[in-house]
Amino acid sequence: MSEDLKRIEEVLDRQVRPSLRAHGGEIQVDRLENKVLYVKLLGQCAGCPSADLTNETLVEAEVVKALPELVEKVAVIQTVSDELWEQAKRLLRDHHL
Repeated sequence: MSEDLKRIEEVLDRQVRPSLRAHGGEIQVDRLENKVLYVKLLGQCAGCPSADLTNETLVEAEVVKALPELVEKVAVIQTVSDELWEQAKRLLRDHHL
């Protein structure tokens, strides 16, 4: 892991993850490219209607404030959580639609 990503992870651990975990969520860094940090919101945060607001008011605000020389914007990569995939598989397997 690069030194830049280590610094970003430290900010996420200190300033972002505690709030996300309090709501059953998590965040994973995908990549840093041209001062844009691409992240995935996981757990209860994946696909949440408030994900964009969470990104703007918490993730982007904290990371840009702490590391403006590295990050100007945070973009959320939309994903479906493993738990939701498993639930969908169970529904399809166990229920005849």
